[in-house]
Amino acid sequence: MKTMPAILVVEDEPSIAELIAVNLRHNGFRPTWAMDGVSAQRELEASLPDLILLDWMLPGESGLQLARRWRADPRIKDIPLIMLTARGDEEDRVAGLDAGADDYMAKPFSTKEMLARVRAVLRRRSPEPVGEAIVIAGLSIDSSTHRTTYAGQTLKLGPTEFKLLHHLMANAERVHSRGQLLDKVWGDHVYIEERTVDVHIKRLREALGAAGRMVETVRGAGYRLTAKPISATMVV
Repeated sequence: MKTMPAILVVEDEPSIAELIAVNLRHNGFRPTWAMDGVSAQRELEASLPDLILLDWMLPGESGLQLARRWRADPRIKDIPLIMLTARGDEEDRVAGLDAGADDYMAKPFSTKEMLARVRAVLRRRSPEPVGEAIVIAGLSIDSSTHRTTYAGQTLKLGPTEFKLLHHLMANAERVHSRGQLLDKVWGDHVYIEERTVDVHIKRLREALGAAGRMVETVRGAGYRLTAKPISATMVV
């Protein structure tokens, strides 16, 4: 029998938490509720879920603070996380993604949208097919070992950035629109904005260091990874 995915719901409003939990339960998930950071941490220490639904506005530590802390924790950092919040401004969405959220849902949201986002995030976090390492101009990525190196130095990439780089390297020199990257890296039928791609491209470049210059912006079109050797004068 297939195990139901476990979802940790961190939400201080009991009525909202109950509504989320009921819909998750009725659609094949196993929800657990925590009303603040302290109880959420206790649940995580007892058992790791498959995904975390995290409210921004919480008593004590905010969801943003918790996301940052959990992304720095080796045991928790790879668990998919969706931020729930009434703060819908672009700056807040970017802040949530920069803190390590995989997706962002502004309240009020429909249960149909919530379930679609949960399934999409879980789907794109599923293991990738094992393939041969790809090496371009000193930059190497290996999906079988989940390692990325440049000039012999190991680079630390988040799961989304790793998948984004793998797609770009597997299709070097090809220009990808934001919509195409959403479909290929995040999966189709994902209810997230194209701005999300820009945030993750920024994080990818930062993680790559000097090799980040290989990820070029093609104005009005999207992004590509160049197979040309890196030069000090390269403009991205």
